[in-house]
Amino acid sequence: MDDSQHETYDVGAAIDALRAALTVHGITLPSLGVDPLTLAARTTRPPLIALGNCNAATARRLAEALRPAAGG
Repeated sequence: MDDSQHETYDVGAAIDALRAALTVHGITLPSLGVDPLTLAARTTRPPLIALGNCNAATARRLAEALRPAAGG
């Protein structure tokens, strides 16, 4: 999205949707949440969603889940 476009986003709903989609694939990102720095920032941009850290096994599962969507 271009920085000049400002839309209202329901960040909580986006996180819930991502968490649900990941769960379908057996993937859990424990640190998934709103990035506190961008949440506290005084800006018209919506806060970022922090995906957090994961171990190698989770990264592989995530790559496997995304590969079909990329046509691979």
